[in-house]
Amino acid sequence: MAMRVDILTLFPEMFAPVLGTSIVSRAIDAGVVAVHLTNIRDFAPDRYRKVDDAPYGGGPGMVMMCPPVFDAVEHVQARAAAPGRVVLLSPQGRRLDQPLVARLAGCDRLILVAGRYEGFDDRIRRGLADEEVSLGDFVLSGGEIAAMALLDAVVRLLPGAVGEPESVNEESFSTGLLEYPQYTRPREYRGMRVPEVLLSGEHARIAAWRAEQARERTRLRRPDLWDAWQRRSRRSAADAPDGDDRQGDPS
Repeated sequence: MAMRVDILTLFPEMFAPVLGTSIVSRAIDAGVVAVHLTNIRDFAPDRYRKVDDAPYGGGPGMVMMCPPVFDAVEHVQARAAAPGRVVLLSPQGRRLDQPLVARLAGCDRLILVAGRYEGFDDRIRRGLADEEVSLGDFVLSGGEIAAMALLDAVVRLLPGAVGEPESVNEESFSTGLLEYPQYTRPREYRGMRVPEVLLSGEHARIAAWRAEQARERTRLRRPDLWDAWQRRSRRSAADAPDGDDRQGDPS
């Protein structure tokens, strides 16, 4: 059965390029995922389609109101038998990473709610959200771009979405490390040569080189990931049965 993803937004027209191209488009055509767009403004309580108001206590900007968001989410929930996991795209949420993407890819249904203006009335978070997700510590104009990123990342992990499933397992972050360097033709370009080991045809040597490159690249470029990978490697080594030498190199 296809995963169902509902996206609630004030700007559904922003999603046409994402849904109509590349992996997400092919996954939709193949029946791997079904994506439905809902305009929150359609649930505004007045003829002016107003969805925001000034914050209590004063302050700049406008806040998204409870009634249209609650009504939109409840309407969408009723459109399928399986309840959807409601994810608010919010700068106050958990930072999106590959383990979170993998967990969300295991859901039968997601409901992504993209905020705007100064954010959501906090009662929306308390009354509707199963979780909040952020792309990172920076400011966007709204949650639409975050919803697109989350959708693309999740769809890539769905069975049948990617032509070569093993390629997904080797990408950056899938193992906790950055991906090793990649090369293609020509063998030499402007004095820069492809490493000889990749031309050797010796699969064991190539695998060892790639593993070492992934570790070294992560150590140099992302010390935070490197430290986390070392900690996991040490825990795995400590938990391994006596005599089990299968462990990562935490050096």
